[in-house]
Amino acid sequence: MFNKSEMENIELNLLLEAIYRRYGYDFRDYARSSLLRRAKLFISHLGLQNISEVIPKILHQPDLFLDLVHHFSITVTDMFRDPFVYSKLIEKVFPFLETHPYIKIWHAGCATGEEVYSTAILLKEAGIYDRCTIFATDFNDSALETAKNGIYKIDNMKQCIKSYQDAGGVHSFSEYYSAKYDSITFSKELKKNITFANHNLVLDRSFGEMHLIFCRNVLIYFNKDLQDRALELLSESLIPGGFLCLGTKESITFSSVANQFVVVQDKERIFQKRYIT
Repeated sequence: MFNKSEMENIELNLLLEAIYRRYGYDFRDYARSSLLRRAKLFISHLGLQNISEVIPKILHQPDLFLDLVHHFSITVTDMFRDPFVYSKLIEKVFPFLETHPYIKIWHAGCATGEEVYSTAILLKEAGIYDRCTIFATDFNDSALETAKNGIYKIDNMKQCIKSYQDAGGVHSFSEYYSAKYDSITFSKELKKNITFANHNLVLDRSFGEMHLIFCRNVLIYFNKDLQDRALELLSESLIPGGFLCLGTKESITFSSVANQFVVVQDKERIFQKRYIT
């Protein structure tokens, strides 16, 4: 006789396998506790009792599957999140970027895009934005649309301004957006070098020849095998000497790519890909 927890795990396994076979989205190696919690919230939203009840609906209703993807996707982010990370990027990474005539940056798992615009602002203030192409990717199309529009609620603006200043911002934050009613819209000038695209770290191929990659607070939702696969993809996408910036609770220390990087800033989780000798 299976207990409730064991039964839920069986049902979740079946759901994830059905999603993979039907739609090609592979959540099977995501952190199990997070997926289970989100799956239970999703079926509760539908008025269902058990995860197994949603499987036939997901198989035959693509629109419902997209709703589930949004539940599984982590889109929580902020402008200049962890400002001490950005200040170290300005100090340690921007001088490297300045030596290149053409700079490629990838925000992998960009969610709704706040960190993409944060980076663009600081690059502009450093005088190197016009040399940059920034790729901002996520597998959640709804989040990507928000990122592409660059329109955000104004309710936490005081915190945004403080984080911008703590990150090393030197101008007035209001220079970069226009405000209307309860929202701000980032300027077209700030968006001009940013390309938003759907990309799945689990299934898709690498982006080649990047000078800097951000993949912050994505790996914490993967199990060890999937973390290694994602990190290998990110490493393949970096030029020798390029930089990788992870979330403050993430690391490459015990990963399959650990020997390919040197630690630049441990607390800030900034790593540099070793040069080929």
